Amino acid sequence: MLERIRIVLIGTSHPGNIGATARAMHNMGLSDLSLVAPRGEPITADSVSRASGADHVVHDARVVDTLEEAVADCTLTVGASARSRTLPWPMLSPRELGDRLPQELAGPEARVALIFGREDSGLTNAELQRCHAHVHIPTNPDFSSLNLAAAVQVLAYECRQAWLTAEPAAADEALACEPTPDLALASHAELEHYFAHLERTLVAIGFHDPAKPRQLMARLRRFTLRARPERMELNILRGILSDTEKLAPPHERR
Repeated sequence: MLERIRIVLIGTSHPGNIGATARAMHNMGLSDLSLVAPRGEPITADSVSRASGADHVVHDARVVDTLEEAVADCTLTVGASARSRTLPWPMLSPRELGDRLPQELAGPEARVALIFGREDSGLTNAELQRCHAHVHIPTNPDFSSLNLAAAVQVLAYECRQAWLTAEPAAADEALACEPTPDLALASHAELEHYFAHLERTLVAIGFHDPAKPRQLMARLRRFTLRARPERMELNILRGILSDTEKLAPPHERR
């Protein structure tokens, strides 16, 4: 289970925080680290030193340009953030997140990404809207600022506790049933293709005006992510969209 939990850091500015994050991950048995557009060289003497023996996690980290690349194969994406700043989104506590992990990772293709933002500004609203849910660490309201590695440590600890609790039960359940491929959840990449297709179709039929968005796509994104569609269900929806596009007036198609 722990092997299929990915820590994603976006726009990290200090290499020491990458090393400290690697240490926090290795302490709890996590090893999958992705760095999205780090604002400096991730492998430095400081990052290796701060890793304190977990430098292999730093060296093995995948560096990508966009969040979409980092989480394309993930079936659950959770953004670490304070309370949502615009449109309300499903919010979890670290313990609630841990409780969900055994079920979320039951299928062999399941992957979970825990996403952390920049040290100075966190995650943008656009990045938060690409997450199924947000996780909020209930810190002291009079002093709520957490170091990046400390935030990772809190969530990594809950991941490990969930694994320790679920491990005995998982062995028995594995003997009782085999996962059904048809029930596999849609990945992040598949969902993003669907959202692009949905917006294109809504524009074609005149339902959506990108110049006056009224948070339409954000609300539809929130609704869809909350529903956790399976891959087959998403394929059905895209089939409906394709046939709807064919019926749109030719001059309105894009």
